[in-house]
Amino acid sequence: MSNIPPTNPLIKPDDENVSFFNRELSWLAFNERVLANSFDSRIPLAERLRFVTIAANNLDEFYMVRLAGLYQLRIRGFTTLPEQNTSIDYLISKITERAKQLEVRQLKQLNSILDDCSNVGIFLTQEEDLSSQDIKWLKNWYEINILPLLAPTTLDPSHPFPFIQNRGKGVFFELYSATSDIINSVILIPENVQRFIKLPDNGIRVLCIETVIKIFINIIYPNHKIKSCGMFRLLRDSEIEIDDEADDLILQFETALRARRRGNAVNLTISDSLSKEVIEFFSSQLHLKSTQITISSGYIGIADFSSFINFLKQSMFFIPYRARFPQRIVDFKGDCFAAIRNKDIIIHHPYESFDVVLRFLEQAAADPNVLTIRQTLYRTSIDSPIVKALVTAAENGKTVSALIEIKARFDEENNIQLARVLERAGVQIAYGLVNKKIHAKLSLITRREAGQLMSYAHYGTGNYHPVTAKSYTDLSYFTANPEICRDAWRIFNYLTSHIEPENFEKVVLSPFSSAKWFLEHIESEIKAAKDGRPSGIWMKTNAIVDKDIIDKLYEASQAGVKIQLIVRGICCLRPKVKGLSDNITVKSIIGRFLEHSRIYVFANGGKFLSDKNIVIMASGDLMPRNLYRRVETFIPLENETVRAQVLEQVMLALLKDTSNCWELQSDGTYIKQKYSENNFSSHTYFMNNPSLSGLGSLAVPD
Repeated sequence: MSNIPPTNPLIKPDDENVSFFNRELSWLAFNERVLANSFDSRIPLAERLRFVTIAANNLDEFYMVRLAGLYQLRIRGFTTLPEQNTSIDYLISKITERAKQLEVRQLKQLNSILDDCSNVGIFLTQEEDLSSQDIKWLKNWYEINILPLLAPTTLDPSHPFPFIQNRGKGVFFELYSATSDIINSVILIPENVQRFIKLPDNGIRVLCIETVIKIFINIIYPNHKIKSCGMFRLLRDSEIEIDDEADDLILQFETALRARRRGNAVNLTISDSLSKEVIEFFSSQLHLKSTQITISSGYIGIADFSSFINFLKQSMFFIPYRARFPQRIVDFKGDCFAAIRNKDIIIHHPYESFDVVLRFLEQAAADPNVLTIRQTLYRTSIDSPIVKALVTAAENGKTVSALIEIKARFDEENNIQLARVLERAGVQIAYGLVNKKIHAKLSLITRREAGQLMSYAHYGTGNYHPVTAKSYTDLSYFTANPEICRDAWRIFNYLTSHIEPENFEKVVLSPFSSAKWFLEHIESEIKAAKDGRPSGIWMKTNAIVDKDIIDKLYEASQAGVKIQLIVRGICCLRPKVKGLSDNITVKSIIGRFLEHSRIYVFANGGKFLSDKNIVIMASGDLMPRNLYRRVETFIPLENETVRAQVLEQVMLALLKDTSNCWELQSDGTYIKQKYSENNFSSHTYFMNNPSLSGLGSLAVPD
């Protein structure tokens, strides 16, 4: 295997005085690392294709949210970003340039993988490769399954340019006949039409829907011939603006969701087979500048190829991984409450099953001694077993309250539907807070035991989502610790009463105290280093953007504090800069599973892995939104077993990872660790080695 080349730098050589990487450019660098996994020949073919589609989908969202946000600022009269003192036009230009380079790489890699597929008998077939028998079958299939759904629009004064919804795609035709001038037609492809069609033979031959529409255009336009045709796809601004003081927040959101489909156009991808005049026509109709148009020489809508993966053979995927069910729960015959009373438990997803979280709630729903269940929901699956458990609990007469965040981007509609299901079952529903998102992952169950009330809490770094829990690495913490449970009650009380909480015993809560807490603990490490005592900071987070935190880490580095950061995605901090961040290293782990857990460790007067270390797991990253505009939990792990599991197993393995590791350089370049047989993969290690909670009674006694 050839070693994967580094990503492009984020700053120019003459920008050495810059202290922060641009957030948007750093995000694009992250997506470049995601795409780079598709070049790794050690990864099975289907999984390499999946990385291409993930990168493509990520880029779509980037256009729809981040780039669209910059366009909105420009429309509203802003010329610079105050926090960066950067020209918006300059930034849009830099972002657009890099995003288009990424699109080119995506298409090139898609074609390469499709070639590899054809070498093993899986073909994305073109029109010229079809036999007369193929055409006969396709015509019949097309007339039954597709034609009734199409609404062709011939463009003339009585038929204006049709509305194209967000992520909408279609085919543009220039047609002519012996008796008429050239006519232009737009055929939009309905959302519910599958992109790929498999031909009915023993092999695996697949066609794109746009190819089929082209082949049978004469059914719609008899006696016409094609002068030119090509596909197009449109992305629109998908940000939702809500009046938080609206009388009916749900109605506001439903209206806004409908409006999302009609947001300002931000990017058009169109086939280079269409003429310059046609492209200019699209530009004028959609009010797009030339920089907002991508002219493609290949497949359009690469994210759609996630469904092409379904045609690939099982041998082309990762060997299926079956998550372990923790022995600790088995030791107590499946009784979650008994297991938690015995000792705090950490579950490491996806290596340990999300079924434990579900069983915790299902047991609570059925247990006659359980009186109340409180639950936050940020994202969950459409057919959520979590929601079903809450419904069952309410139907069994328990007091159930659910805090549903309907501002969860792209999950708003699903969350509204789930809220209505819960409400009909008698669950008390709250919809979040004014100007704040509820991003904390928290359950609290109150149970009557021996004439007293006993509480059990679950804190997570990930969502209550059984699907993503199979591919996201996250931590689930179960405890009956009275202090931490009382803090959970304080959080829920705040979420329903909207009264600022006070007197937390253990938990640190955004937006009230997390930023201050971080700054104080970094300052403590600075003082320790200056006093000649052991110091150090080890953090795993998905993004680090907050300027105050970064500045404080720079100060710590200059004081001699060794800082190791694992940042999966956006990193605005510049490491390894002489005199600024000499003592800071940053690496990004991109592999089979999506790194999602947040872990923050401070030396606290001891070396790494010392009993003195402060260990925190959290729902939030180090971004202004997580510190100041969201409800996030930061939980100290003080139980000996739990702490050892997170520090000595999880964090240590991640810091040792050389297989999935990219190291960030001072110019913003990410360099992938060179492949060798001695590379260590944290993902492989976790799959093969049970955690301390997972072992339970099977652990070797001291």
